[in-house]
Amino acid sequence: MFVTFEGLDGSGKTTQVELLRASLEASGREVVTTREPGGTELGEGVRQLVLHGPPMTAWAEAALFAAARAELVAEVIRPALERGAVVVSDRYFDSSLAYQGAARGLGIDAVLGLNLDVVGGLLPDVTFLLLLSPDEARRRSGDQPDRIEREWDTFRSAVDSGYRKVARRFPARVVSLDGSLPADELAEAVRARLGVAV
Repeated sequence: MFVTFEGLDGSGKTTQVELLRASLEASGREVVTTREPGGTELGEGVRQLVLHGPPMTAWAEAALFAAARAELVAEVIRPALERGAVVVSDRYFDSSLAYQGAARGLGIDAVLGLNLDVVGGLLPDVTFLLLLSPDEARRRSGDQPDRIEREWDTFRSAVDSGYRKVARRFPARVVSLDGSLPADELAEAVRARLGVAV
């Protein structure tokens, strides 16, 4: 099983990844957690570049994320799935659809095509989208030091809109949840959707 969490920075993705990992491990499953960008030596290098590096064009940004994703799938995600582990990821290509496809104006279809190619068509079994107002996400995040989240509030709103478009486009895979709910309530909803006993 391949599960991903998406949403604005501050929406609680990382917390939910850890809560789900703990529940799955308690039920006896092997769990591999990942984050994007990151998870491999190349991915961590790309993370530093895209989050703290110089200004770059939208397509350069999208291509760097895709390169890190390709490496993560090849080195970590596919091998884990092939041996029967559950993979839980803090972001996957839906982030690129929202950030670069929608908010940067590259087009969701164009960015989707690039990413499906580099990951060999690997889709999550389920994606949990934690929806939170851009104002609340900013409040929770505080002062963001990274290049992307320093952008104007209009950009954060465009990302939020992009995520909602992605959810409407892939309703069978993307489960939208209210990110303002307490973490334990969200975790319960996630477990219920996946059929994981507490």
